[in-house]
Amino acid sequence: MLSNDPIILFHSPQSRSAATRTLLEELGAPYRLRILNMKMGEQRQAPYLAINPLGKVPAIHHRGALVTEQVAIFLYLADLFPEMGLTPALNDPRRGPYLRWMVYYAACYEPALVDRAMKREQAPLAMSPYGAFDTMHDAITGQLSKSAYFLGEDITAVDILWGLALKWGAMFGILPANAIVADYVKRVTARPAFAKVEAMDAELALGHEAEKARAAAAAQEVAQR
Repeated sequence: MLSNDPIILFHSPQSRSAATRTLLEELGAPYRLRILNMKMGEQRQAPYLAINPLGKVPAIHHRGALVTEQVAIFLYLADLFPEMGLTPALNDPRRGPYLRWMVYYAACYEPALVDRAMKREQAPLAMSPYGAFDTMHDAITGQLSKSAYFLGEDITAVDILWGLALKWGAMFGILPANAIVADYVKRVTARPAFAKVEAMDAELALGHEAEKARAAAAAQEVAQR
């Protein structure tokens, strides 16, 4: 292990930062949470905008370094704990494909998913960062049809990232139904770390809902005076 220094995770429940929290659990990493109530808009307020001007989670702080962007965080954390076996070494032939599928998530999958969810008109292929939605999705399905995980029969940090992303994409009805993807999601998210984070985040989310309700009631009371 390169460091026992705790990692600070800026986190909001049931958001993209859930994947980072799951990875931290998988790695057995020492971490502390800085929780943001997104239902109260805390991610758009000055204290957090000083961390990430985009007002997005996750972000991490570790040993004086601030890291934003989900893929950068995943690469940083998995490399920080190589003994956990979730990242191929630099001389491992899987390293190139590992980086490919990490970046594919941010460069292709996320933009395509948002465009599809927003029902945006398909951009010309030459201008679209992901080409076309169907070919983007076919590339994922084709890769997952070859083996249990993205890089073969052993799970890596890529799968922690993609397992949750594909679960949510299907859950919200954005991704087309696909048995290969469904089996993959079930296999990855059955791991204990996913269930643990889901339960902890559900409890946090309930607290945030209650906080929002209290604030609304207080505002209504003031308005009625």
